[in-house]
Amino acid sequence: MKLAYVTLIAAVTSLATEASADAIIGSWNIKHLGWNNDKAMTEVAHVAQHVDFLAIQELMEPAALAELEQAVETASGESWSSMASDALGSSTYREHYGFLWRDSEIEYDSGAVVFLDSQDVFSREPYSARFTALESGQQFAAATVHVTYGDSISDRLPEIEALADYWSWLEEVYPDTPRLLMGDFNMPPTQAAWSALREQGAAPAITEGATTLGTKNGIWSNLYDNVWHSDRLNITDSGIIRFPGLLPGDHADARDRISDHAPIWIALGDTDIELTAFDGSAYEAAANDANYCIDLNDATADQLTELANVGPARAKQIIEMRPWSSVSELSRVNGLGTSSVQTIENNGLVCP
Repeated sequence: MKLAYVTLIAAVTSLATEASADAIIGSWNIKHLGWNNDKAMTEVAHVAQHVDFLAIQELMEPAALAELEQAVETASGESWSSMASDALGSSTYREHYGFLWRDSEIEYDSGAVVFLDSQDVFSREPYSARFTALESGQQFAAATVHVTYGDSISDRLPEIEALADYWSWLEEVYPDTPRLLMGDFNMPPTQAAWSALREQGAAPAITEGATTLGTKNGIWSNLYDNVWHSDRLNITDSGIIRFPGLLPGDHADARDRISDHAPIWIALGDTDIELTAFDGSAYEAAANDANYCIDLNDATADQLTELANVGPARAKQIIEMRPWSSVSELSRVNGLGTSSVQTIENNGLVCP
C-alpha cells in the first residue's frame, strides 16, 4: 500500500551520521488538554519543562497549547514557542497535535504539515515539521500521531502497519534529515504489527516498562507511548517520566488532573535529564519497569495477552471468570495446564 502525500518545498541540509544534538526530546499524551476538565496546568507545565522539545497528543483546543506555553515559561523562566495542527478526526470527535519547544535549544526550521491520507487509514493523520537543535546545528524531522484505540487490537493494526509507508514518506518530505516518530501508539513495540516499520530501519527508544497510569494507586500498565527513530541520531539515553512522584497528591490525583499517560523522552548527544519535584527538591527517576504488573481482576483483554500462553480467547475467559484470588486459579481457563500457569507465575507480571 502506497499512501499519498503532500509535496513540500523546503531547504535540504546534509547531516553527518550520528551527529550530536545535545537536547532532550519528549512526547506526551496530555489527556484532553483544552477541555473543561479541571486540568492542573501549573503542574502540567512543571513536568513539561524537563524536556527541550515536546510532541503533544490529545490537544483539544490550540488555545490550551498557548496557555501551556505561558505556564512553561513561568515555570522555567525561559522563552518557549509552540505550534498546533488543524483539528483532525471525525465530525463528532476531533483532536489537534502540538509541538512545544525551548527557544534557547530548539528552533523551527520548515515543513509543518498534516499528512494527506488518501487511503483514509488514519483516524487522526500524523503531523510533522523540521526543527534544528541550536547547540549543534543538527536538524531532525519530528512527527507525531495518536493511533486509534478502537474496541480491540484489530482496530489499531491498519494504522500501525501504515506507519511503515508514512516513515518512507517522511524521508521523501525531509530528505537527508533524521526522523523521529513520536506519540501514543496504543500498541506495545513487541507486537508483530511493527515488523514493517522495523524493516524500514526504525527502532523504538523505549523497550521496557509502562507508560499508562493504571486505575489502581501506584500501578502502571501498557507500553503504548514511544519514539521510533532512525539510526542517524546519537541517542544516548531514554526513559519514562513517572510524573506522579514529582507532584503533590497521589497516583489517582495525577491520573485525574494531569494525564493517564506519562511523558517519554530521549537524550540526543551529551546531555542528561534532571528531574525536580514540584517543591523544588531533587528527584531520582524510577526505573522504567517500576510498579508494572497486570491485575487479573482489572486488566483489559489487551493487557492480559501480555501474559505467557494467553491469547485473545483466553483473555476473554479470564475476564468472564472474574474475580480471581491467585495466579494458580488460572488452571480453570481452557488450555492452561499446570505448566502454563507456572510459567505465568514465574514471569512475575501478575500483580500480587
